[in-house]
Amino acid sequence: MKALGEFEIWFLTGSQDLYGETVLQQVAANSKAIAAGLDEAQTIPVRVVWKPVVKNPEAILAACVEAGATDKCVGVIAWMHTFSPAKMWIAGLQALTKPLLHLHTQYNRDLPWTEIDMDFMNLNQAAHGDREFAHIEARLGLVRKTVAGHWQEPGVQARIGNWSRAACGLYEARHLKLARFGDNMRNVAVTEGDKVSAQMQFGVSVGGYSVSDLSDAVRAVADKKVDDLVAVYEATYDVVASLRVGGADREALREAARIEIALREFMTEGGFNAITDTFENLDGLKQLPGIAAQRLMADGYGFGAEGDWKTAIMVRLVKIMAKGLPGGTSFMEDYTYDFDPKGAKALGAHMLEVCPTISDKKVSCEIHPLSIGGKSDPVRLVFDAGTGPAIVAALMDMGDRFRIVATEIDLVAPDKPMAKLPVGRAVWKPRPNLQVAAEAWLMAGGSHHTVLTRAVGAEVIADFAEMAGVEFLLIDAHTTAESFKKELRWNEAYYHLARGLR
Repeated sequence: MKALGEFEIWFLTGSQDLYGETVLQQVAANSKAIAAGLDEAQTIPVRVVWKPVVKNPEAILAACVEAGATDKCVGVIAWMHTFSPAKMWIAGLQALTKPLLHLHTQYNRDLPWTEIDMDFMNLNQAAHGDREFAHIEARLGLVRKTVAGHWQEPGVQARIGNWSRAACGLYEARHLKLARFGDNMRNVAVTEGDKVSAQMQFGVSVGGYSVSDLSDAVRAVADKKVDDLVAVYEATYDVVASLRVGGADREALREAARIEIALREFMTEGGFNAITDTFENLDGLKQLPGIAAQRLMADGYGFGAEGDWKTAIMVRLVKIMAKGLPGGTSFMEDYTYDFDPKGAKALGAHMLEVCPTISDKKVSCEIHPLSIGGKSDPVRLVFDAGTGPAIVAALMDMGDRFRIVATEIDLVAPDKPMAKLPVGRAVWKPRPNLQVAAEAWLMAGGSHHTVLTRAVGAEVIADFAEMAGVEFLLIDAHTTAESFKKELRWNEAYYHLARGLR
């Protein structure tokens, strides 16, 4: 089963009538074989669907329009088996509303050196035809992904898979509904933003709801549902003694379960796949949703604390793009540093809402005081993140455009147990090092709220940003403060000019 098998990528092959029926039949057979091979590739999480070879402007336009009108089609791969005069593609490419990947490949991997003749050359001339196609893509100024290499190479298939994940993320953005309980945290800048611009840019709809809507639903939850969910908690997590039957905090666990049930029912009924809340607005709730937010994220929902709807969007989109991959994805916040000269590290965490999917071990269900929000002690899941490569990414509204900044990191084990920090937490070394990564992040105006994912790499996020028309900045092992500063300046000029006059 493909992780995102409900979605399709259409495989379009270009040629022309000039070559005759025999050659065109071979073109169709070869392109079918390539599409089938990509469809079977484990690193491509969507279905790859072959479409008949297009040989004239009418067929190209019809295929592109049909792709746009087919909801489950999230993108199109185009390949020129032979020469396909690119003026034929203008109307179709202008009408295409789905992401485009230009695959520069050929059916055969090796040249038949002793047998090659002009018939072979005429049939297998992607090196020729793809350049013609790429010219019209560039002339039209199309946003597209270009992947070169033989279609059977694992690296080529992996890059197509990354792009298809990004395309699924774009599909989700265009259908996403987000519910905000309360406003964003007062006087905080980075959690603000233009929701109308976000809907224009991404398609996501962000709506506000009173916390009383949720608290009324909490009070209406039946005891039987609470009993059933508490049993799930006890079977899934290491529940501390005070939360077990007869424990002093048993009722707090049941209240946390009521909140989770009410949240899930609210989201299901309203078609929401992402939420925000804030500790500054908990009217009617006895505790800040902790385990509820963590478990919702574990099931793929987006979440942002303190009303941070942009981070909630990113959590949901990365969850979709990472579907079926190990490692997990979570809401995260940079909190504090360890400036060890042998290798400085960052400690990320949050008050409560870190997703347990980023942990490799069974997590603990605990209750502790929360010295903010003025409510009862909340129940939460406590754990350390697993180790290995990951990225942290943030989405910001810069006023004239949206920006995504990402840092490649290496998650490491804590130097010592953090028994007095009862939250989900992650320790990492940014690339190339903490000093350069932090300086670059600050120069970019990066948010303190982020998405941490061990499941997908920076290429997927970069592909999504390009599809969505969003600025993307990457901090990695090759970044220097000076080069990053120059990139920011170049981007300012580019996006100012690209935006034009309105």
